[in-house]
Amino acid sequence: MNAIKMLVQQHRQMEEALEAVSKAEGKARATLFNQTADALMSHVMVEETHFYPAVNAHRTEGILLESLEEHLSLKRILADLIALPPDDARFEPKFHVLKEQAEHHHEEEEEKLFPKVAKLLTPDELEELGETMLAAQEKLLAADTREHAPRQTRAAAELK
Repeated sequence: MNAIKMLVQQHRQMEEALEAVSKAEGKARATLFNQTADALMSHVMVEETHFYPAVNAHRTEGILLESLEEHLSLKRILADLIALPPDDARFEPKFHVLKEQAEHHHEEEEEKLFPKVAKLLTPDELEELGETMLAAQEKLLAADTREHAPRQTRAAAELK
Protein backbone atom coordinates (compact mmCIF):
# COMPACT_ATOMS: atom_id res chain seq x y z
CA MET A 1 0.00 0.00 0.00
CA ASN A 2 1.19 3.52 -0.80
CA ALA A 3 2.63 5.07 2.39
CA ILE A 4 0.85 8.41 1.97
CA LYS A 5 -2.50 6.78 1.28
CA MET A 6 -1.99 4.52 4.29
CA LEU A 7 -1.25 7.46 6.59
CA VAL A 8 -4.21 9.48 5.32
CA GLN A 9 -6.48 6.46 5.81
CA GLN A 10 -5.16 6.05 9.34
CA HIS A 11 -5.74 9.75 10.03
CA ARG A 12 -9.42 9.37 9.15
CA GLN A 13 -9.68 6.19 11.23
CA MET A 14 -8.00 7.94 14.16
CA GLU A 15 -10.36 10.89 13.94
CA GLU A 16 -13.36 8.53 13.95
CA ALA A 17 -11.93 6.59 16.90
CA LEU A 18 -11.26 9.78 18.88
CA GLU A 19 -14.83 10.89 18.24
CA ALA A 20 -16.13 7.49 19.38
CA VAL A 21 -14.13 7.75 22.62
CA SER A 22 -15.52 11.21 23.31
CA LYS A 23 -19.09 9.89 22.96
CA ALA A 24 -18.59 6.65 24.91
CA GLU A 25 -19.19 6.20 28.61
CA GLY A 26 -18.09 3.86 31.40
CA LYS A 27 -16.20 0.69 30.58
CA ALA A 28 -16.83 1.13 26.87
CA ARG A 29 -14.99 4.44 27.01
CA ALA A 30 -12.00 2.90 28.79
CA THR A 31 -11.83 0.07 26.24
CA LEU A 32 -12.17 2.41 23.27
CA PHE A 33 -9.59 4.78 24.72
CA ASN A 34 -7.04 1.97 25.14
CA GLN A 35 -7.59 0.77 21.58
CA THR A 36 -7.33 4.31 20.23
CA ALA A 37 -4.24 5.06 22.30
CA ASP A 38 -2.57 1.90 20.94
CA ALA A 39 -3.44 2.91 17.38
CA LEU A 40 -2.19 6.46 17.91
CA MET A 41 1.13 5.36 19.41
CA SER A 42 1.75 2.75 16.73
CA HIS A 43 1.02 5.36 14.05
CA VAL A 44 3.36 7.91 15.65
CA MET A 45 6.13 5.37 16.21
CA VAL A 46 5.98 4.08 12.62
CA GLU A 47 6.09 7.63 11.27
CA GLU A 48 9.12 8.41 13.43
CA THR A 49 11.05 5.24 12.69
CA HIS A 50 10.15 4.64 9.03
CA PHE A 51 8.28 7.42 7.25
CA TYR A 52 10.12 10.51 8.46
CA PRO A 53 13.62 9.06 7.93
CA ALA A 54 12.63 7.92 4.43
CA VAL A 55 11.36 11.36 3.44
CA ASN A 56 13.95 13.50 5.22
CA ALA A 57 15.23 15.91 2.60
CA HIS A 58 16.10 19.58 2.46
CA ARG A 59 12.55 20.45 1.35
CA THR A 60 10.91 18.49 4.17
CA GLU A 61 13.26 18.96 7.14
CA GLY A 62 11.43 21.91 8.71
CA ILE A 63 8.05 20.21 8.43
CA LEU A 64 9.47 16.98 9.87
CA LEU A 65 11.03 18.75 12.84
CA GLU A 66 7.70 20.46 13.58
CA SER A 67 5.92 17.11 13.23
CA LEU A 68 8.27 15.52 15.75
CA GLU A 69 7.48 18.31 18.22
CA GLU A 70 3.77 17.73 17.63
CA HIS A 71 4.30 14.02 18.27
CA LEU A 72 6.01 14.86 21.55
CA SER A 73 3.03 16.94 22.62
CA LEU A 74 0.64 14.10 21.70
CA LYS A 75 2.75 11.61 23.66
CA ARG A 76 2.77 13.83 26.74
CA ILE A 77 -1.00 14.25 26.72
CA LEU A 78 -1.44 10.55 26.01
CA ALA A 79 0.84 9.67 28.94
CA ASP A 80 -1.27 11.88 31.21
CA LEU A 81 -4.48 10.26 29.98
CA ILE A 82 -3.15 6.74 30.45
CA ALA A 83 -2.59 7.56 34.11
CA LEU A 84 -6.18 8.82 34.58
CA PRO A 85 -9.36 6.79 34.82
CA PRO A 86 -11.84 7.98 32.16
CA ASP A 87 -14.26 9.14 34.87
CA ASP A 88 -11.68 11.53 36.38
CA ALA A 89 -12.74 15.18 35.93
CA ARG A 90 -9.41 15.95 34.20
CA PHE A 91 -9.80 13.23 31.58
CA GLU A 92 -12.33 14.98 29.35
CA PRO A 93 -10.45 18.30 28.96
CA LYS A 94 -7.14 16.50 28.35
CA PHE A 95 -8.79 14.17 25.86
CA HIS A 96 -10.33 17.15 24.05
CA VAL A 97 -6.86 18.70 23.69
CA LEU A 98 -5.44 15.39 22.41
CA LYS A 99 -8.22 15.18 19.82
CA GLU A 100 -7.69 18.77 18.65
CA GLN A 101 -3.91 18.39 18.44
CA ALA A 102 -4.16 15.09 16.55
CA GLU A 103 -6.54 16.67 14.03
CA HIS A 104 -4.23 19.68 13.61
CA HIS A 105 -1.23 17.40 13.12
CA HIS A 106 -3.08 15.38 10.47
CA GLU A 107 -4.03 18.56 8.63
CA GLU A 108 -0.44 19.84 8.67
CA GLU A 109 0.95 16.58 7.31
CA GLU A 110 -1.67 16.27 4.62
CA GLU A 111 -1.42 19.86 3.43
CA LYS A 112 2.32 20.53 3.78
CA LEU A 113 4.32 17.30 4.05
CA PHE A 114 2.55 14.73 1.91
CA PRO A 115 2.48 16.82 -1.31
CA LYS A 116 6.26 17.27 -1.04
CA VAL A 117 6.79 13.58 -0.31
CA ALA A 118 4.69 12.66 -3.35
CA LYS A 119 7.21 14.59 -5.47
CA LEU A 120 10.28 13.16 -3.68
CA LEU A 121 9.48 9.45 -3.87
CA THR A 122 8.41 7.34 -6.81
CA PRO A 123 5.16 5.37 -6.67
CA ASP A 124 7.20 2.17 -6.23
CA GLU A 125 9.16 3.69 -3.35
CA LEU A 126 5.91 4.80 -1.70
CA GLU A 127 4.48 1.28 -2.09
CA GLU A 128 7.56 -0.34 -0.60
CA LEU A 129 7.65 2.14 2.28
CA GLY A 130 3.95 1.56 2.96
CA GLU A 131 4.45 -2.20 3.14
CA THR A 132 7.39 -1.76 5.54
CA MET A 133 5.33 0.57 7.71
CA LEU A 134 2.33 -1.77 7.80
CA ALA A 135 4.51 -4.69 8.87
CA ALA A 136 6.13 -2.62 11.63
CA GLN A 137 2.76 -1.37 12.81
CA GLU A 138 1.33 -4.89 13.00
CA LYS A 139 4.18 -5.88 15.34
CA LEU A 140 3.60 -2.83 17.52
CA LEU A 141 -0.13 -3.46 17.77
CA ALA A 142 0.48 -6.99 19.06
CA ALA A 143 1.20 -5.43 22.47
CA ASP A 144 -0.09 -2.49 24.50
CA THR A 145 1.66 0.10 22.36
CA ARG A 146 0.21 2.96 24.42
CA GLU A 147 2.58 1.98 27.22
CA HIS A 148 5.46 3.44 25.17
CA ALA A 149 4.06 6.97 25.52
CA PRO A 150 5.20 7.71 29.10
CA ARG A 151 8.76 6.66 28.20
CA GLN A 152 8.89 8.99 25.20
CA THR A 153 7.95 12.31 26.77
CA ARG A 154 11.35 13.77 27.64
CA ALA A 155 12.21 15.17 24.22
CA ALA A 156 11.08 14.94 20.64
CA ALA A 157 12.38 11.98 18.67
CA GLU A 158 15.51 12.62 16.64
CA LEU A 159 15.17 13.22 12.92
CA LYS A 160 17.33 10.62 11.24
